Amino acid sequence: MATVTSIVLTKPLAKTSCTLGEGPLYDPTSAVLYFVDIEKSQILLFNTATSELSVSQFDTPISCLALRRNGELACVAGSGFALIDLPNRSLNYISKPLPPSTAAHVRFNDGACDSKGRFFAGTVCSSKHHIPGQLYCFDPSTGSATLVDEGPFTDCNGLGWSADEKTFYLTDSLVNRIYAYDYNDGKLSNRRDFVNALELGLPERTYPDGLCIDSEGGIWSARFGGSKVVRHSSDGAIDFEINIPSALNITACCFGGPNDDQLFITTAHCGAVGGDPSRQARYPDSGDVFVADLAGRYKGGKWRYHFSG
Repeated sequence: MATVTSIVLTKPLAKTSCTLGEGPLYDPTSAVLYFVDIEKSQILLFNTATSELSVSQFDTPISCLALRRNGELACVAGSGFALIDLPNRSLNYISKPLPPSTAAHVRFNDGACDSKGRFFAGTVCSSKHHIPGQLYCFDPSTGSATLVDEGPFTDCNGLGWSADEKTFYLTDSLVNRIYAYDYNDGKLSNRRDFVNALELGLPERTYPDGLCIDSEGGIWSARFGGSKVVRHSSDGAIDFEINIPSALNITACCFGGPNDDQLFITTAHCGAVGGDPSRQARYPDSGDVFVADLAGRYKGGKWRYHFSG
């Protein structure tokens, strides 16, 4: 059994008080950490050099972000793929691929771009309406989005690629799994379990959420309801944990900083997505942003790219 190294974070980097903080994205050209509050329909910008925080309010929920090659942002919002006009706090949809009968009951969730700038993003299921979570891809070279895996998934979450881009990872939150696929220039095949979190001993009623990948190929998976981020090695085993006892719902993480060895971590309020807000007193930093200093241990890898549209 692998030895698990553990560190503890005792205070937030920034008191952001998000309801559903998600989707951290570090821009090395500006030292800005972008992230979203899905429930408040906000994009937040934290300048890691000055500690200045700014908030942009939008009219629709935005669930994840991607940098564009012109320095602007693209995103996945509730109905599909969009470009962001941050100064004017508006977005322009470029694709709404959900069928009308589905769009009324589900929304898009997490996403990321491959090295060709294709934007992959998944949806959340609606058990009430018997609509599964599914995985889509928007290809700027064709200007269209296609369904690339019909699932069924629960909540499509953290996703990304191995350094050689031969493996694609996708999180299926409510069944506590991270899948691996063979990846070939936009094509997915051979979906299989990479991680079955419950079989690894992680507690029931805690779930894998967003992820990022380090330079050694390790998968860092945020545990919603579990107060931690865990690192899965190449065989899926857990070998490192970041414990955050003052925050319950850990939602996503990304590497950044001048040497790409700082792990930025977003969290959600205890009352988010139907949770119990009374637990906030026990986990008062739920909704804030944390950072783990991993200097001398781990650095970020190439696991997502700019949007080419």
